[in-house]
Amino acid sequence: MSLDRIRLARKRTIGTNQTAKALQANLAREVFVARDADTHVVRPVIAMAKDKGVPLQWVDSMKLLGKACGIEVGAATAAILDE
Repeated sequence: MSLDRIRLARKRTIGTNQTAKALQANLAREVFVARDADTHVVRPVIAMAKDKGVPLQWVDSMKLLGKACGIEVGAATAAILDE
């Protein structure tokens, strides 16, 4: 599993709320979810991504996902957006 796609994405969103908003607006092209995130936090994003047919990628940890997104804290979810 490579985080290069989210790291190099020109447009991305970070965090569960922002990822959910992007999915609702049909802007998310691919969603990344940290395996160690609280299930009750990421469950709605996972369900929405599946409903909308958006590919879902699992990341080993919130720390790794946050780092790939260029932030100093962990991230439960992130998404690559349409340009």
